Amino acid sequence: MLLAYIDEIGETGAFVSRDHARFRTSPSFGYAGFVIPEGEARRFGALFAADKAALFRSEIAAAQADPGRWERKGSDIFRPDTYAKYPHQIRVFNGLVSHVKRLGGNLFYYADEKPIGTPKQVVVDPADREKTAMQETLNRIARYADEHDQNVMVVIDQINEKTRAERLPRMYGHIYARAADFPEMRRIVEPPMHVDSKLSSNIQFADWVAACVTRAIDYQLLDDSPYQWVTSGAAMPALHGSFTNQSKLHLWRSSVKDLHHYDVFHSTRVMGGKASNLTSNLSPADWTRMKAAAERARQRAAG
Repeated sequence: MLLAYIDEIGETGAFVSRDHARFRTSPSFGYAGFVIPEGEARRFGALFAADKAALFRSEIAAAQADPGRWERKGSDIFRPDTYAKYPHQIRVFNGLVSHVKRLGGNLFYYADEKPIGTPKQVVVDPADREKTAMQETLNRIARYADEHDQNVMVVIDQINEKTRAERLPRMYGHIYARAADFPEMRRIVEPPMHVDSKLSSNIQFADWVAACVTRAIDYQLLDDSPYQWVTSGAAMPALHGSFTNQSKLHLWRSSVKDLHHYDVFHSTRVMGGKASNLTSNLSPADWTRMKAAAERARQRAAG
């Protein structure tokens, strides 16, 4: 059996621009993490715990915390200046990616680019955005498991009980309804199991992977992204060849093909930049207003 550990890419809310007062967090939403044979999961967790304890020894001591339960969030590792100021953190992450590959595992991601605009402009419910991303994530993990002739258990970071109770029936329904036409869905033995990240080294590493992918997507989609270093190649060479074939960034109504596996880490933007060519002289706010107006016009024409 395989174990797939996943965490969120970005968050479900709307996105306008990096400098918008409210809607500026992330231009995409989805899930990322890694898949590993069950027999190697404990071994990798021990490797991660040892590397984390050594890397953040002083911080753990200052917090007087249990090293196993102490967390360093991926968003705090993958910052604009991390590679320049704390290259040892990135070396450790790169080494852990190599361990995943040596143990027969792969990294994974699925994310949807968000339409640019406020909630009123794009009329997309965050709950629907989460549902779509989770369904695609499960579909692709099931396909990966089937290719390896293995069943799979999906593990995700714990959420509050109210949200879990709302999502669980949807996930059950999706897995069992889709299995009639796509038998690989039967490879998923149960809907995602929620585990507190403080209790799971592997969930903590999934958070690091999700943060890394989040920054790479940020660079691909936003001209003013400060995360070019994530795609330099020299920073994390182990990422090349580490992603499942099912990994994908789905682009929002773009003439450019969707990005797959390592594509999001190309240093030359596959998208060519959102504000290139005719829009190069527009400010981010003007570009946002123009795109939102075009989307409203499209919706009126379709309606």
